Amino acid sequence: MRLEGGIAEAIGRTPLIRLGRLFAGEPFETYGKLEWMNPGGSAKDRPALYMLREAIGRGEVTEGSVIVESSSGNLGISLAQLCAYLGLRFICVADPRTTRRHLQIIRSFGGEIELVTEPDARTGEYLPARIRRVQQLVRDIPGAYWTNQYGNPDNALAHAETTMQEIGERLGAIDYLFCGVSSCGTIRGCRDYIRRRGWSTKIVAVDAEGSALFGGSDGRRRFPGLGAAQVPDLHDEALADLVVRVSDADCVRGCRALVRREAILAGASSGGVVAAIWRIGRDIPAGSACVAILPDRGERYMDTVYDDEWVRRELGTEPASEPDSESAHAAPAEGEGGGG
Repeated sequence: MRLEGGIAEAIGRTPLIRLGRLFAGEPFETYGKLEWMNPGGSAKDRPALYMLREAIGRGEVTEGSVIVESSSGNLGISLAQLCAYLGLRFICVADPRTTRRHLQIIRSFGGEIELVTEPDARTGEYLPARIRRVQQLVRDIPGAYWTNQYGNPDNALAHAETTMQEIGERLGAIDYLFCGVSSCGTIRGCRDYIRRRGWSTKIVAVDAEGSALFGGSDGRRRFPGLGAAQVPDLHDEALADLVVRVSDADCVRGCRALVRREAILAGASSGGVVAAIWRIGRDIPAGSACVAILPDRGERYMDTVYDDEWVRRELGTEPASEPDSESAHAAPAEGEGGGG
């Protein structure tokens, strides 16, 4: 069994475009890496491909394997697609925060959903409960294999060898990289590529308010895929030079601005990345080259980010497409300093 050809060949080589309208008038240039143009609709296609392909090469995944993973949505879709191509059974352990659209897409690829409905009793969070369910499934199902996005080095390797390499081939040594964080595979892989080449790139981790990463305190987060309830094994405080935390409302404003200014319909974490650039824009030196990784498609957030009534009801704010006076070009909040 080999994972090559077919749909696997379409993963990667996503467009990198200048966001000239969104950041018009700024003295720096910003480019968006359109990861939502991967066939599975997100940056998670890359680690899904690498984790499966490397496991097959090591003999850990065979024709009789059952792939199991905990996912808030996007990795579940990517694995479901590739498992469908390989003819493997796939089980995604999700929770109520996973959007209905994500679950529908996973099922459309033949993936099975194990929905964890009760959070972890000690932390009140779903992620620990999801991981326990994964571990139970691996024990109980013959041939089960956990790809483990939270600790698998192939997750980071995928981004070192493809995502950041593609950016480097196009732009050379960039000055700023803005990257949303969750499992930390993307930022770790990009950091590894950058440091191996001795670039002076400033790496900005875009994290959610209510995330436990980078010394944060866990709290309520409405959007999956940005932030984490517990620190994954791939995390390292030294992954980022600067951490910028964004709110759910920031994510909505960033997404709406991407649509209005650039005609890009992207997911919630992409809006958070845009908001982070607004936040520290006044501190970016003139002439800098910045890259924003835009992870997934916006169609999966029609019931939240792009629903005016949901925004008013859940966030208590109007669904504006511009930064408010407090978030635009404001200094990072206390405690948002570098990670190393």
